[in-house]
Amino acid sequence: MSEVQQRTVSEDEADLRLDRWFRRHFPAMTQGAIQKLCRTGQVRVDGRRVEAATRLAPGQAVRVPPLPPARPVAPARAHPPVDPHDAADLRAAVLYRDDQVIVLNKPPGLPVQGGPGITRHLDGMLDALAFDGARPRLVHRLDRDTSGVLLLARTPGVAARLAAAFRSRDMEKT
Repeated sequence: MSEVQQRTVSEDEADLRLDRWFRRHFPAMTQGAIQKLCRTGQVRVDGRRVEAATRLAPGQAVRVPPLPPARPVAPARAHPPVDPHDAADLRAAVLYRDDQVIVLNKPPGLPVQGGPGITRHLDGMLDALAFDGARPRLVHRLDRDTSGVLLLARTPGVAARLAAAFRSRDMEKT
């Protein structure tokens, strides 16, 4: 890219951090390069200097400076295929689903995310809940041994808004 661009933040990108917005639009950009562009004032939001962690609002204008040629990016690590029995169990655990969220009844003993020695976890099985092709996103976690309702977002914008609601304690887990 050899010229300055102005891009408008969409509704689905509301409350997304600037660095994550950049990585979505320019996947070859490194975190260090994004931070340097912000630190030197080359990236601006609505004409103001910003930090990489700045949260974006719909309709804001992001100034994107000329970027260096993209280096080849290693392909994203794909999740292994979901066992058909696990996929059926997961779909049966869906309590509610609409265009924005999936509400899931998480069973005890199933970790939400992986870790050392944990190969079977909910995050690795989310492809089974990609009803329209889009993989849902985790918004919060429950402990491995805890059963209960787990909220999943179906788009990045919804995930950002729900995460913000949990972070600001506008929503709480009981």
